[in-house]
Amino acid sequence: MSKTSAGLLLHRTGADGRLEVLLVHPGGPFWARKDLGAWSIPKGEVEPDEDALTAAVREVREELGATFAGPFTPLTPIRQRGGKRVEAWALEGDLDVAGVVSAPVEIEWPPRSGRRVTVPEIDRAAWFPLDEARRRILPSQQPLLDELAVLVA
Repeated sequence: MSKTSAGLLLHRTGADGRLEVLLVHPGGPFWARKDLGAWSIPKGEVEPDEDALTAAVREVREELGATFAGPFTPLTPIRQRGGKRVEAWALEGDLDVAGVVSAPVEIEWPPRSGRRVTVPEIDRAAWFPLDEARRRILPSQQPLLDELAVLVA
């Protein structure tokens, strides 16, 4: 059975009046040199018997070190290339990305080596205008940006 992740698509109006979204870049050596097509909305795995929105808020707190309250606008779930289902909610808000502190995670690196290393879950977060966000986000998550653009138009 494929896993489900849940997250928040944070958005704001930038200083130039354009829609901006907050994206995060995954931490760890695999992602270190990847940029375009590597960013994501802040999200994480839904635990068994956990409400997806509760998981989204928890995961964002773990990844960004910040807690957000609604109103949350549900977006149409997507399926990522590996089969993972992603449930997301749009939320208007702001966050100083300079203060982002991500929770550490332990991974096996290099793969199948048996060696465990601790890395930050994300290594950075940034606000992007929608056109730039489309270039940076994982291709499978682009429909979330498209839906947000329609919602806030």
